[in-house]
Amino acid sequence: MQAEPTDEELMLAYGAGDVAAFQTLYSRHRGPLFRHLGRQVRDTALAEELFQDVWQRVITARERYRPDAKFGTWLYQIAHNRVADHWRAKQHRPDAPGDADELASRVPDPETPERQLSSFEERRRLQLALEELPEDQREVVLLRLEQELSLEEIGEITGVGRETVKSRLRYAMDKLRARLRP
Repeated sequence: MQAEPTDEELMLAYGAGDVAAFQTLYSRHRGPLFRHLGRQVRDTALAEELFQDVWQRVITARERYRPDAKFGTWLYQIAHNRVADHWRAKQHRPDAPGDADELASRVPDPETPERQLSSFEERRRLQLALEELPEDQREVVLLRLEQELSLEEIGEITGVGRETVKSRLRYAMDKLRARLRP
């Protein structure tokens, strides 16, 4: 029985002209990457635009790709850079949605028994708490928990040292614990 090719092997094969290798890579990473971008920018249309741009950059770089790091690390570094470019171009953080007060007023009381039992509501509380985090802290939490990347890989993606990643992760987790405490 033959082992599945690694992401790095697939990217090298794609760089050599194997389109099926790209299709396999894309299907492995499309969902997690799109969710990551969506949580970073909190705007589906913008996440779709950035998602397409990230994959276009992967396609453009196919012949120059070298497996110096894990493919996932390289891919998320492209995504990180693309999101940073977007915010830099806007010169500010995103505004709250115009209907934020209305949406917030429709959120049920977190102390009701129904809400405590609802896994959907718990996930929603977590999502809201994540959205309250500063962007740099939210990014390291999402890369660590959703993508299961190491501190070193996150540092490589975000361009900061391992200790800075640990610090951001610790502050983010403290804020999440405080926000989610019953």
